[in-house]
Amino acid sequence: MIPLYPCVDKKMAGSGSNVSSSTVERIKQLDAVEGDIINAIQSAGSALQELSKDKPVMKNVESQTTTFIKTLIEVEKKLTGHINYLTQVSTGQPHEGSSYAPQKDLSLAYHRVDHIKSRLSDLERLTAEPGVHRQQLTQSDLLQMSEQH
Repeated sequence: MIPLYPCVDKKMAGSGSNVSSSTVERIKQLDAVEGDIINAIQSAGSALQELSKDKPVMKNVESQTTTFIKTLIEVEKKLTGHINYLTQVSTGQPHEGSSYAPQKDLSLAYHRVDHIKSRLSDLERLTAEPGVHRQQLTQSDLLQMSEQH
């Protein structure tokens, strides 16, 4: 079996690495899942090969089919666990090594700053227009203007 991530053991697991041990472990688990998928495909291939014979041995077909189904069930369980983990990490729940939540907060802060700048420039433009007197800008006008944005 060719590993999915051959650099895991050499580069990432070394001392001074920025990758946490849980990340390395998760990648190793995904590598094992890849091996299980390969085994499932081989079992399916063996079952089909047996069925293609003139006189297939049904015991061999059933054995390979059972192995295929059991392996698929295990792969599904393992991948579901990884998907659940990724769902928790991506929803902003605290997790060791996750930077998604702080990145999302920063992105939203930049968006809010841009929005405030836009609103201030609109207010400045309205107050600087020669046709509009400052006395005519009432609190309700400002409120309507803010609701438009």
